Amino acid sequence: MIDLYYCPTPNCQKVSIALEELGLPYQVHAIDIVAGDQNQPEYTKICPNRKVPAIVDFDGPGGQRLLLWESAAILMYLAEKAGKLWPSDPAAQALGRQWLFWQMSYVGPMMGQLHHFVQYAPEQLAYPIDRYTQEVERLRGVLNQHLDGRDYILDSYSLADIACLPWFKMFGFRYPNQNAYPHLDSWLDRVFERPAAQRGFAVDLDKIRPVVLGNEPVTDEVRRHLFANYQNNNGSTK
Repeated sequence: MIDLYYCPTPNCQKVSIALEELGLPYQVHAIDIVAGDQNQPEYTKICPNRKVPAIVDFDGPGGQRLLLWESAAILMYLAEKAGKLWPSDPAAQALGRQWLFWQMSYVGPMMGQLHHFVQYAPEQLAYPIDRYTQEVERLRGVLNQHLDGRDYILDSYSLADIACLPWFKMFGFRYPNQNAYPHLDSWLDRVFERPAAQRGFAVDLDKIRPVVLGNEPVTDEVRRHLFANYQNNNGSTK
């Protein structure tokens, strides 16, 4: 059994989708990052970086308990454990790592920064919003071009698709495409139709507060929970 520490963010959804696709048994432990669950001592023992997701595999290598955080590391571990969703050819593996690391290095950080400056920044600043909006559009264009003539990011469905799907799918609801990306849209529809992907997106949503607060105000308390060492305009951390 694998314990998954989870809230409904793209990085967590990557892991729940992979677990569903791989058919590995798991149970969800909700982490309300808006309320600051990730900063509690019992969770920092699991993930000292105070982020989600994290897993505890009670049947890890050699039958030993394994604790693991960082979503890409988790994805690769799960695929190796199950022997699925990752190519065996060395060249294909190298390309898979290229796209997996692209998602980790560019897609998540750039989309995350746009969302931060729109949703959580105390002031709406035009420069960073414009900067990250254009970078998100550039990344959408990169993947759209790559998917021209391809069903999946690699030759077959893999971790690369799972890593990118939640970011491009869920982020598109809040920040729609500014340009036409037909190959990207077709890929999103194709991958999201998979039953395991839909189950991964729907994990215990009725039990976990969404990270996007909707009409609720984003207070300094919320910012302190989400962002380490946050200070308000007065320099206070309280």
